Amino acid sequence: MVFNTAVSGLLAANADLGVVGNNIANASTTGFKSSRTEFADVYAASGGATGGGSDVGSGVRVKDVAQQFSQGSVSFTNNNLDLAINGNGFFVLSDGDSTEYSRSGIFGVDAQGTIVDSAGKALQGFGAGDTGVVAGGLGPLTIDTANIEPQRTTNVESLFNLDASEIEPAVRGSNATSAGLAVGQVRSGNTNGYPSELVTFALDDGTSRVVTTVANASAEETASQFNLVAGVSATAVSRAELQILTDNGGLDISLNGVTLNVSTGPGSVDAQAIAVAINTLTNTTLPGITAIHDAATNTVSVTSNTGADLMFGVASSGDPLDSVRVAGTSGNDFILRGDGLGNGNNDGVANDGLNVTIGGTLSLAMEEGVAVDSALNDGLATDNGSGLFEQDIIASPFVDNFFDPIDQDTYNHTTSVSVFDSLGNSHVLTMYFVKESSPNSWSLYTTIDGENIGEPNPALDPPFNTEPTLAGFRLQFNEDGSLDQEASDEPNISYWTPLNAEGNRNGALTGLTYANGATFPVSLDSQSSNFSIDISSVTQFGADFSVQDMVQDGYTVGRLADVDVADDGTIFTRFTNGQARVLGQVALANFANYQGLQPIGSTAWAETFESGTAVIGTPGSSALGQLQSGAVEESNVDLSEELVALIIAQRNFQANSKTIQTADAVTQSIINLR
Repeated sequence: MVFNTAVSGLLAANADLGVVGNNIANASTTGFKSSRTEFADVYAASGGATGGGSDVGSGVRVKDVAQQFSQGSVSFTNNNLDLAINGNGFFVLSDGDSTEYSRSGIFGVDAQGTIVDSAGKALQGFGAGDTGVVAGGLGPLTIDTANIEPQRTTNVESLFNLDASEIEPAVRGSNATSAGLAVGQVRSGNTNGYPSELVTFALDDGTSRVVTTVANASAEETASQFNLVAGVSATAVSRAELQILTDNGGLDISLNGVTLNVSTGPGSVDAQAIAVAINTLTNTTLPGITAIHDAATNTVSVTSNTGADLMFGVASSGDPLDSVRVAGTSGNDFILRGDGLGNGNNDGVANDGLNVTIGGTLSLAMEEGVAVDSALNDGLATDNGSGLFEQDIIASPFVDNFFDPIDQDTYNHTTSVSVFDSLGNSHVLTMYFVKESSPNSWSLYTTIDGENIGEPNPALDPPFNTEPTLAGFRLQFNEDGSLDQEASDEPNISYWTPLNAEGNRNGALTGLTYANGATFPVSLDSQSSNFSIDISSVTQFGADFSVQDMVQDGYTVGRLADVDVADDGTIFTRFTNGQARVLGQVALANFANYQGLQPIGSTAWAETFESGTAVIGTPGSSALGQLQSGAVEESNVDLSEELVALIIAQRNFQANSKTIQTADAVTQSIINLR
């Protein structure tokens, strides 16, 4: 009996030596969890046992070898894909056939870009979509090493302060003045009814130039006349509002002689269909004419950005009660009726007919030293509204200072930001700020690579009518220093042609003008170089000029530069163009009973019935720990403690050996009794 007891002690001590030796052997194994030997005594019970204190034990047995899942120390490395878990949880690894769990966070990538451990098992996580939102199912995490395509600039967000105490620049003078609007009146018939007028310009050399406008000429044609005067630049625009009043017989509407095919029968014409029909023809039979449908008022706003006359008509073959209201910028309106009659309809309308013509609005810009000779043009101020001008062109609400981007004395401040074309080429957008004489008024001028990017002046003679102009925008501030967005222009760039270093087109997308259907804000799928400059947050306070922020949404081609992993397991890839992408999120597994996990080697465990089913989540959620990138969790083996345990195991083994030796001596003594 004693021999058996001593042998069980030897076996238990030997097992303990094995556990301690294994712990010591794995003291440097990443993610290793130490074990301890747990013993239990053995009693041999028989039917004749007396119980109580007279029973003698039969030795010892190894009850369990329990792993200790305490936190190991974190050691930092130079690999961002090395991960350490601070807290509960295991990495989820898979080779496609089986799943295992580990605390060892030494990872790299294979030839396909999949994140794997040293054994080639793939780290599991949740994938991210194109927008960076992590919403995919559990699967291998892969790093895409391909270059990212460039993205052209569609918006520039600017935040700056203009000094309210600034004075006008050193070089100033009348650079532009409001020309006094063309009345934009609606007139029955095929002409706008504008009479011939004399306009005299006083030039800076002391001479004058007289321009005689042509009767019934469009604003576009009149602008061409003014543009022949040195130092004068004229632009024109025509606008009209169209509203369907009644549609009883299949309403046929025409614009500038082009029938808009929008009627399929009585009551079938709506304002939105008219707008769509006009915009469809803006690049063909209705050049430069666009339309916008206002759903709130069910009207159509029609614009000719060249200043051409807008002539609307209805077919006389339509129902006599068909009627369309047309209004111009002068405020008067006209009703087109299917019968074309103005009397005898009992409708109280005397100005109806079959067609009307709307003239345009004219604006003049004059260089420093050029002005309209008010002494010779007094008649313009008292015009009765039937002519080209309804107010004196000298009575301008704004006087803009002269500006030349080459002459620093013509502007107060400047700032620049890089923008990108559709090929990913970088260009320099420069913004110039000019303080104007009007209270709280500034002008913003923009160039790209030193080139003008304003829409061309269609009233100029070829080839000048296709060349870009200086892009200028008015900034008007409120008395509290905030931007008056209603009175300010929207800095929208619609005529930028990206150039190379030699000044030639570089093959990227070019601008889309308003006349050809440009809309803002610009979407990423728009096939143009257009972009907006967001100035909604700019201020004018009594402080120095300062640029707090200047951000644009474009970028050039990017190559993979680095990979970062956040403490919540989110994987970011950073590129050489400053962009970052979310590829996915590392998954962690947790178990109800860690002691029930089955060690399978390579610092990994397998799920068992005793451990419970793995609960998968993201780092930092629920009871799961967080991740530390660029670090690994070391073994939790305490060598000092293990060396002491080694001595104890050795002592136990020797003591049990002594028991056998003593029992043998006693047995020999008994045998020698004769």
